[in-house]
Amino acid sequence: MKTTLGCIRRADQDFKMIQPGDRVAVGVSGGKDSLLLLHALSLYRRVRHNDFTLQAVMLTTGKEEPDTTAIRALSRSLDVPITIRHTALYEILFELRKEENPCALCAKMRRGMLCDLCHELGANKLALAHHREDALETLLMSLIFEGRFHTFHPNTWLSRSDITVIRPMVYLPEKHVLHMKKELNLPILVNPCPANGHTKRQEMKELLAELSHRYPDIKDRLLSALRNDRQYGLWEK
Repeated sequence: MKTTLGCIRRADQDFKMIQPGDRVAVGVSGGKDSLLLLHALSLYRRVRHNDFTLQAVMLTTGKEEPDTTAIRALSRSLDVPITIRHTALYEILFELRKEENPCALCAKMRRGMLCDLCHELGANKLALAHHREDALETLLMSLIFEGRFHTFHPNTWLSRSDITVIRPMVYLPEKHVLHMKKELNLPILVNPCPANGHTKRQEMKELLAELSHRYPDIKDRLLSALRNDRQYGLWEK
C-alpha cells in the first residue's frame, strides 16, 4: 500500500487534485482498480488529516442486479458510505440499440449518471480509478484511430455538470494494482459486459504489452512525453 499511496500523493501534488473541504465521490465499478482506489483514498484521507470527505458511488450495469454485499461490507470497514444504483445500461446498449462497439457511449452515459449522483449527494469531485496503463492505452488509441496525440487529463473540470473528475492513481502501474488485489483480497465482481475482452482498448493493452517486451522502458518514456514534452505535453503542471 506504500507504493499506492506514494503514487496518489505525487499525483495529488502534481495536479492539485484534492483541496481542503472537497467532497469526493469515488466511482466504484466492482473491479480491482476502483476497489483499490476506494481503499487507498480512505487511507490517504488520514494522511491529509481528514481535510476532505469521501463517499463511494456505484452504478451496476449488468442484465441482473448483482450481489454487492461484500462491497458494502468493505465500504463499512473503511468508514466510507456507499450509494449503489442499478441502471438500465445493459438493456439500452445491447437490447435496444444493439451496439457492436458500445464502449464510448457506455462511458459517456455512465459519466453523466455519476455526475448526477454526485450532485444528488453534494459531492464536488468524482474520483475515477484509471491507472498508468489506462492513460497510455488511451494515448495509443488516439494515435492509431484518431491521428492525434491525446489522452485524458488527471484533473478535469466538466463545465456542463460543474463536477471535477480526478484520477488519483494515474501514476500507478497496473502490475501493482494486480499485486494489491491479492494482498488486500478485494471482493471483485465479475464484469457483466458482453464486450469485455473484445474491445479496441483490449487490443491496445496487448499492443502495449508487446512494445514493453521489445522496449522495456517504453511506458516510462510515454509517461514522460505526456508530462514533460513542450510541444505535446498534455499533463503539464
